[in-house]
Amino acid sequence: MEWQSLTPAQRAGLLDDPDPAVREEAQDRNWQLDPERVEAMLPSFGSRNGFMFGTCALSPALLEQCFADGTVLPLARNPHIPAYVLARLARHPDAEVRASVAARPDVGPDLVAELRQDPDDDVRMRARLHPFPRTWAEYWAIDQVIGHGPDCTCPIGEPFTTPNTEPAVGPSPDWFAACAVSEEPVLRRVAASWPGLSAELAETLAQDDDEEVRIRLACHHPLAPPHLLLDVFVTRPAHRTHLLPLPAFPRTGRAHLIDHPDPEVRALAAADPALPVPPVEDPDASVRLAAATNPSLSPEALETLLADPRTAEGAAANPALTVPRMQALLDHCLNGTATPPEAVQR
Repeated sequence: MEWQSLTPAQRAGLLDDPDPAVREEAQDRNWQLDPERVEAMLPSFGSRNGFMFGTCALSPALLEQCFADGTVLPLARNPHIPAYVLARLARHPDAEVRASVAARPDVGPDLVAELRQDPDDDVRMRARLHPFPRTWAEYWAIDQVIGHGPDCTCPIGEPFTTPNTEPAVGPSPDWFAACAVSEEPVLRRVAASWPGLSAELAETLAQDDDEEVRIRLACHHPLAPPHLLLDVFVTRPAHRTHLLPLPAFPRTGRAHLIDHPDPEVRALAAADPALPVPPVEDPDASVRLAAATNPSLSPEALETLLADPRTAEGAAANPALTVPRMQALLDHCLNGTATPPEAVQR
């Protein structure tokens, strides 16, 4: 278990353990929370190491050094900085720094009120999230989602845990449920990204006015409805690789997309078994291959496609092929002895 994931009481117990070996190991693991040891170890990590400035307890001298050389953004996410430094960061000229401070769980009401009047839209929005980020786990859950955009493909850990929280557990189901009905779109995006959200709330978010909410639900929730998965596939190419293998992704009902300008979407439609006439003559090769896999094709049409190098690969993968015909194809591939189509019993 990570040292940072232990509660303060657990750390104190290990530091005072009756076994000298345990105490020594605990003291060694505790260096990140000892400002003097952090300062001593900094040269071996690099003088501008973002990990140390963002996660470790820092001495006053190191904090001043960060302000002097402009290494302040990591401080804005550091849970161990003192209140006076937090106040300085909340008034920093860089809006990105102020925004990182605005949603922290340890920002007092006076600073929150001040940040809600900030000239930057993003800072004001993050300040409005109070009192939602009541814990560091909740802060990090928001931080993993906020500002990433609709085409973000970053993986999201389950259940939004991080070793920098105390302890390293995710927010409660009740917190995610509250986010799901919030007026703030970013909080609904957080809820949509959590796969444990109830079926009822998932159904509600599937119809959300905010596109990012719907996209995140489609990409992260196992109960996202099939029609939503298809909609996101069509509108957001960045997510197609992830969406297509999902069990709930619709395998039929895609024929209406056959004239779509995007060949990748047409190829999806071309394989729909409900399609009356698969477009085996589409100008795009990927669409022709997908059409050749369509089980609605007649045996005669399949034979024609098998004989055409442009479609043979797709036709060979067609589930409508009979076992004898597949065996004949395998014989041809392995032995180079073709079996005439008319000789194969259908």
